[in-house]
Amino acid sequence: MDTLRLFAAKINPSDIGVTDPVKNADSALTNGLNAVYTWAGIICVLIIVIAGYFFITAGGNPSQIKRAREAIIGASVGIIVILMAFTITQFVLGRF
Repeated sequence: MDTLRLFAAKINPSDIGVTDPVKNADSALTNGLNAVYTWAGIICVLIIVIAGYFFITAGGNPSQIKRAREAIIGASVGIIVILMAFTITQFVLGRF
């Protein structure tokens, strides 16, 4: 019966060292999103570098040039979307 009370007991945030749960949740969300945006940006830059290498080494092959060009355009659009998402989330999280 004591273990049942242990699991059924309500834990206050102050009991575990959390002073303001809303502020900590916002901070955790912001940090998580920033990590996602950072990694997505790194991946987009790597795609641009690799596509540039394929573009340079295409040797006049039109299909490989087209593939490299499409990868560069797609990664550039991806960076723009990442920047817009970052701006929107910073604006929204800053308001509340």
